Formats: sequence, structure tokens, C-alpha cells
Amino acid sequence: MHRFSKTMKRNAIIFIGLSALLAVLFCLDVCSGSLWLWPFGELNPMEQNILHAIRLPKAITAILAGAALSVSGLIMQTLFRNPLAGPYTLGVSSGASLGVALLTMLGAFIPSFLHSFSLPTAACIGAIAVLLLVLAVSRRVTNNVSLLIVGLMFGSIAGALVSLLQNFANPDALKLFIVWTLGSLSSVGWGDMQMLAPILLLGTLFVLLTVKPLNGLLLGEDYARGLGIHVSRTRLYIVLATGLLAGGVTAFCGPIAFIGVAVPHIARGLFNTSNHRITLPASALIGACLLLVCDVLCSLFIYPLPISTVSALFGAPIIIWIILKKK
Repeated sequence: MHRFSKTMKRNAIIFIGLSALLAVLFCLDVCSGSLWLWPFGELNPMEQNILHAIRLPKAITAILAGAALSVSGLIMQTLFRNPLAGPYTLGVSSGASLGVALLTMLGAFIPSFLHSFSLPTAACIGAIAVLLLVLAVSRRVTNNVSLLIVGLMFGSIAGALVSLLQNFANPDALKLFIVWTLGSLSSVGWGDMQMLAPILLLGTLFVLLTVKPLNGLLLGEDYARGLGIHVSRTRLYIVLATGLLAGGVTAFCGPIAFIGVAVPHIARGLFNTSNHRITLPASALIGACLLLVCDVLCSLFIYPLPISTVSALFGAPIIIWIILKKK
């Protein structure tokens, strides 16, 4: 009992520390950039416009995207019992990329009414299309490994189609697509936030429905069934949650690498547990903090770096460490 109480106290202290760190990093992200702003001081009209129109939505987007990718990566690793699974395992990111590629590179061949579509809208349509295919397959297969392979194959097909489009695209369209694939948090404004936030909220609700079943899945599907867990329904909720969380972030921010794969391992190591009642909020907090750090680093350069590049520099060494540790 004493040991349990000590663990609870330790976890509470870590959560308070992460929350405080999140607040500090949020303020730092709002302040930093080519023009340093102190939001608690007196600002001229131009500085106020930069703060409210660019810095605040960018920092909030970093928190939402980091949390969403980390949580979706955690539930994917639990579902497939694979430490290197991530939010893009099921091909949602590739579907979003295909949607953007079709809009940018086939502009002369698509109906005129589609020209009004924005890149996030096209990415959402592509991500939803792949998600629906994965959902259809998930109802037909009973093995998670088969679902994993099918998801990877859908991603490969979408990636091949994107490569084919790139081969015939004009330079301007190709440049627009490549810029989108580098990822950006600054492209999300308050109007986009009104679409992104509900998508992520819906995905979070599906995650909350799976907290108890996820703990059962840690010991395998047979054990989970023995506990009375409806495995196929849980898998459906997990696929829906991942599609909404990862697909929504990718649609509005572009692909952001490695956050969803690396953060769940940091959360499990920091709290020394695999209990999803702890690792889910922990992953959300750590993911938000890590993406804020990446965004601050991006803004320190004269020419801001792509967010996906900086996140890869953080995430890739962690994944290498995981592989070496697991031998």
C-alpha cells in the first residue's frame, strides 16, 4: 500500500511538472520568432496582429498536433504490439498526400468546381478515403497482423500514385506539393482551427472508449477476450481514432515525422508503466511539449525550418535507441 501511494505521488509530481513545462514552452513559442514579442507588455498594432493572427494559433496547433499524434501512435503500438508502429501505419498520411497531389498536380484536368478546394480539404478527402478502405478491411480480417500489412499496402499504393503524379507534374505544382509535405504549423489560422479542433475532439472521444480494452490488449487478444473485451469493436474504435487524429493533423499541418512513434516510449519510460490510464495523458502532454520545442527551434533561424525536419532530428535517435535496446 505504501509503495502504491509512493508511485501515485511520484506520478502526480511528474504530471504537474509536465503541465508547468507545457505552459512555459507555450509562452516561449508565442514570444520567439524573427521578431521577439513579449505578450504581457505593451504591443503596437503590428505586433498585436502578429501575436493574435500567427503566433497564438501556431502555438495552439503545436499542442493539439503533438498530443494527437502521440496518442494515436500509442494506441497503434498497443493494437499491433509493435514498438515501431505509429499514427501513419495504416496509410492515412499517404492518403492525405495523394489528395493534395491530385489537387496540385492535376489542376488542369479536374472539374472547375474542385479548384476552390483548399489543400487541407483535399488532404482530408484523401485521408478519409484510405480510412474507409482500412475500416472495410478491418471488418473482414480477424488478425491484427493482416490489418497492419493491408494498411501498409494501401500506403504503398497511395505513395506510388503520388510518385507517378510527380513524374508528370510541372515544376510549380511540384514545388507546392513538396512544400506541403515538409509540414507547417503556421499555415493553420483561427478559421482552420474551427475545423481541426472538432476532428481531434471526435478522435479523442473514440480513444476514451478504448482505455480499458487497451490495457487488456497489452497481454494479447486471447487474454482480452477472456476478460470479456470485444476485440473487433475495440479495433474499430482504434482505427477510427487514429484516422481522425493522424488524418486531421496531416491534413492541416502536413506530415510530421516521428513524434507519434517516439513519444509513447518516452511516456512509458518516464512513468515506468504501460497502464493507458497514465500513458495516454502522459503521451499527450509530452507530445505537445516536444512539438512546441521543435517549433521554437524552427523559429530561431532566419529562414524557418520545416517542422517535420526538426521533429525527425528528435525522433529518429529515439527510434534507433529502441532498436538497439530491443536487439
